[in-house]
Formats: sequence, C-alpha cells, structure tokens
Amino acid sequence: MGAETWPRTPVPSVRGDVWHWALETMSTVSRVRADLRARVAHPSVCSSSTEDARDGLLLVFEELASNALRHGGGAVRALVVAGDDGWLLDLSDEAPDRPPVPAVDRDPALGGMGLHLVAQLSLDYGWESRPGRKHVWARLPNGRAPIEVGQDRVPEPRAPEVPRRPE
Repeated sequence: MGAETWPRTPVPSVRGDVWHWALETMSTVSRVRADLRARVAHPSVCSSSTEDARDGLLLVFEELASNALRHGGGAVRALVVAGDDGWLLDLSDEAPDRPPVPAVDRDPALGGMGLHLVAQLSLDYGWESRPGRKHVWARLPNGRAPIEVGQDRVPEPRAPEVPRRPE
C-alpha cells in the first residue's frame, strides 16, 4: 500500500441496528443526513453516545456520501450499523477500480480534505472492491470509552509552499 492511498481492508462485520439508503443526488444526502440525525437522537442511541460522537458520525457520513456521488459512479448506497460501541458507515458505488485517494500537497482552501477528516474522527477506516462495487467504510466511536485513533495511516495534508516576497 502506498503512503498516499486509503487502506484497502474489508468492511468489518459489526452487530447492531442496520439502516440503509439509496443516494441519487447531493440533495438526497441532505435528506438522509436529517434522517440519520433523527435516528441517533432517539433516546436508545442518545443515552449510549455523546453529542460530539453523534456530530462526528453525521460529518463523516456527509463526507463519504458526497465523495461517493462526486468521485464514484452509478448507484450509490449508504449503510449505517449502530452497534454497542459506535457506528459503522459503509458507502458504496459502482466504481470498484477507483480507490479513495486523500489529497496531499493541496491548498486546504481548494477543498479535498474530507478523507483526512474521516481518518481523524474514525477508529478505523478502509475500502474494498467487490464485484461491480467499491465500498468505502469507517468505524466511529460512541464517545463513551477512551480510544486510540490510527491517524498515522493517511498522509498529512500540506499546503503548497508559497514563495516569500523579498522585503
């Protein structure tokens, strides 16, 4: 695996409540995000997670969903598993030959930092290719237990060097 690629590892198996949606457009992502927000606000989920963790879940969902629509192809599907210790997000599209690639040496003002954000908020993350589909996934904590996040697997985003003007 090159230093600039997203880890290629299978989607983990997680037990819990399974929620899934089809994503056709960016406006669909907004509606699904609102539905996901309502689901994690339910007392059964709310009582076992922190507000910061729920906000992180919504942010990672939006990043992975928008990437699947922008850079993937075909039918995009979202799956969220609400487990005892957190959540699994699995976004899939019909571009199994296009792995996710974190931006490196790009001015953050130009965007493209979503995968770095996903890496920072996740317990674990990766992607796998299955016949006709690519799955990009992330496991997120519920915020109730101390965790160690593996942030060192994705290159740090760096802004390009800007030449200094002589004074």
